[in-house]
Amino acid sequence: MGEWAAKRFWKDTVVEAEDGGYTIRLDGRAVKTPAKAALILPTRAMADAVAAEWAAQDGNIIPASMPVTRGANAAIDKVSVQHAEVAELLAAYGDADHICYRADSPQELCQRQAEAWDPLLDWAGEVLGVRLQPVIGVMHAPQDDKALKRLAGMVKDMDPFHLTAFHDLVGLSGSLIIGFAAIHNIRDIRALWQLSRVDELWQQEQWGVDDEASEQASLKESGFLAAKYFYDLAKKP
Repeated sequence: MGEWAAKRFWKDTVVEAEDGGYTIRLDGRAVKTPAKAALILPTRAMADAVAAEWAAQDGNIIPASMPVTRGANAAIDKVSVQHAEVAELLAAYGDADHICYRADSPQELCQRQAEAWDPLLDWAGEVLGVRLQPVIGVMHAPQDDKALKRLAGMVKDMDPFHLTAFHDLVGLSGSLIIGFAAIHNIRDIRALWQLSRVDELWQQEQWGVDDEASEQASLKESGFLAAKYFYDLAKKP
């Protein structure tokens, strides 16, 4: 037997202003989160995107086709009630940032890593006021404590909706600096994703493409792009 799936039960999908934000009503009934909290969205742009996802449902409701709704639910039900823990988790990436750990050989890979990642570290030093230091090898090398505290403060200042998106930007790329680069729009988001995959792309060139790994990478890329879209939707005019 197949799993039970909720079906579309409404005709009209409407965005309404409410409680300093926006909510979605289906035939006049306000949408709630899975935890039964009010779905109050911070911007009209995000509300319109959520409404479009609900309006597009035909027959069975397919949550996988509703990434903005899922992100909003996560921001309200999870991140808003565990804000400090989530921020601390993400800030910890600064002390083991993926782009700081470099190969010692072959020379071509070393050069690719430097060309891809050094400009990001330089940008962080100039704009964020934090210059993380690259190291050779995979053994953990602590970064400057003041630098980490500065980065942590920036993460903790994010509201739940932005922090929800930032969680995926950092977690999927393995880099706090790439996460910040994404939200500051220093490069096209797809280009930033490619920069996060220098090592994987090198391995593909040496050993060929693994179909399963390629599929997983594609899913991660989609999540990375969706996170940036959600972050931008949360920006207030």
